[in-house]
Amino acid sequence: MDFDLTDEQAQLRDAVRALGRRYGHGYFVAKAKAGEHTTELWSEAGRLGYLGVNIPTGYGGGGGGITELAIVCEELAAAGCPLLLLVVSPAIAGTVIARHGTEEQRSRFLPGLADGSTKVAFAITEPEAGSNFHQLGTVARRDGDDWLISGRKCYISGVDEADHVLVVARVPADPDGTVSPGAGGATASGSPDDGGATAGGSPDDGGATAGGSPDDGGATAGGKGGKGATAGGKGATAGGSPRLRPALFVVPTDAPGLTRSRLEMEIVSPENQFLLYLDEVRVPADALVGGSVDAGLPALFAGLNPERITVAAMGVGTGRYALERASEYTATRRVWRGRSIGSHQGVAHPLAHAAVQVELARLMIYKAATRYDAGRDLEAGIAGNLAKYAAGEAAALAVDTAVQALGGAGMTTEYGVATLLGAVRAGRIAPVSREMILNFVAQHVLGQEKSY
Repeated sequence: MDFDLTDEQAQLRDAVRALGRRYGHGYFVAKAKAGEHTTELWSEAGRLGYLGVNIPTGYGGGGGGITELAIVCEELAAAGCPLLLLVVSPAIAGTVIARHGTEEQRSRFLPGLADGSTKVAFAITEPEAGSNFHQLGTVARRDGDDWLISGRKCYISGVDEADHVLVVARVPADPDGTVSPGAGGATASGSPDDGGATAGGSPDDGGATAGGSPDDGGATAGGKGGKGATAGGKGATAGGSPRLRPALFVVPTDAPGLTRSRLEMEIVSPENQFLLYLDEVRVPADALVGGSVDAGLPALFAGLNPERITVAAMGVGTGRYALERASEYTATRRVWRGRSIGSHQGVAHPLAHAAVQVELARLMIYKAATRYDAGRDLEAGIAGNLAKYAAGEAAALAVDTAVQALGGAGMTTEYGVATLLGAVRAGRIAPVSREMILNFVAQHVLGQEKSY
């Protein structure tokens, strides 16, 4: 068991750290408050090859894995620049297309993802489904050689910056996308035919269903959404809907019928969140990831473990940043008898406790990343969920403890810590909540009976 980075990974860490510190948290906050994007940082990171470290060399990437991308996420966040689009574009979209895209899709999208000139958002969450994957109401149906996609998505990051969005929709299981007589509905069995994973999200998907279970009856008819966005699509009834399974489509963000509405969030970030409305958005056949509806479920799950791992890495980096700011302050702030306030255990111990939690989360992140890069998806799924939970808790603790240690200074713009409070609180909810991770651990690690 080796806890050391390779020489190449250590060089990557040092280089990304230097880049992040050159921009710093002041740049990040200024962009957020001006309603602008971190274009300069993103472009430079892409030019230096940091955005494509996990993309195959044949498509312009670095040929590394999620371990390398986690290093990039952590170090930029540790410099005060936690870029959420790193999770969305290279981690999710890059992995999905590299692993499951057609050769045409790989050649078309991966070079741009690698150098940062292309950004692809990811749309899975829906207003009526929440954590229940089986309640997704966005559907796609065949219309000649094309697909028509209808539905709603929410909390979709960076759509205003992206060229395309990777949309998760349900499609009929029949290859031609038509309703066949007697196909049966999406049943409560959670079978592969209806696109469901095993009860509660199998270890293979890393709990990626976030609690969507067969008990929920799969996709029900009448789910709310845009025009034609019921879970069964047009012509689907509760008693005779086609079997539905998930599929992924690469949709241009300027496609007719795709509209967006910005969600105002209590988070200081240059990256925005959106509601998406898809009203019979027409895409060609080659927009279907993998070129087949059979590729949908494996492609979806391929992107969700990297999401967990890189979100966790960003959380750990944010925690490191906050603790560094607090440690600098408490080591030099002198109020009582000429001693630093950090010499008092009431100040030092909470910071030390937070540092322990951050480091423990960090170890779990790189365990998960190593497992994923080795192709051990089941183990990576478990470790990725544990890492996401640990990092979310550790980041929130570190930032809150840092603010408390700084006192009134912690709430000022000058010290750049309180600006992270909203982001780390959101990190305990998204992309999968702490409660759903605990459900997953109880069932799949401890062998407990399913509780929901």
